[in-house]
Amino acid sequence: MNPKTMEKSQLVRIPSQGAVLEGDLDIPSGAGQVILFAHGSGSSRFSPRNRFVAQELRKAGFATLLADLLSPEEEQIDSRTAHLRFDIGFLARRLISVTDWLRENETTSNFKIGYFGASTGAAAALVSAVKRREAVGAIVSRGGRPDLAEEALPLVRAPTLLIVGGNDFEVIEMNRAALDLLESKKELVIVPGATHLFEEPGALEEVARLASGWFTRYLSKKRINE
Repeated sequence: MNPKTMEKSQLVRIPSQGAVLEGDLDIPSGAGQVILFAHGSGSSRFSPRNRFVAQELRKAGFATLLADLLSPEEEQIDSRTAHLRFDIGFLARRLISVTDWLRENETTSNFKIGYFGASTGAAAALVSAVKRREAVGAIVSRGGRPDLAEEALPLVRAPTLLIVGGNDFEVIEMNRAALDLLESKKELVIVPGATHLFEEPGALEEVARLASGWFTRYLSKKRINE
């Protein structure tokens, strides 16, 4: 889909646990699914990697919401202490608030929801998907830490794709262990030659291609029940 067919792009503010979270909501014309991004350790909605993937997903017709899970004040504190970025329960509660906002927002209330999680954000996405099982239709993890959601993994019902760089050896093993615990439709894809941040030429493009295919398969209105 040509980005010029974008019909709506806006900064949104979402209340959550006494804070106000900011997000960028972009909706291509004709979209019926929205991908909510859960950012990783020390990152934000301005992550260039996630913004690239979001752009590619919009070209495929998906709406995207890149939302900060920390308020600006919390981000300043976390930049010094790093205590919130690994608090998976806290991040999951924030992600649930954003998910509920999407379900209540007039524009997106009928949209199917997918999660795209990176690093620790992937763990938060998996925990949130258990809490909002009826709302979340598919999950993609990029260089994720699903091991941090270990207790939630057997309870996940959304089809889950784990993408890891071929040179991210420690994270590969973490994802293999998590894959064994998942009981939903699942797949682990290792991108050859890629490191944790997928900075190598073509690596992020491959992540976006894989994510788009997964979401198309499991969120598409035309999908036949499997």
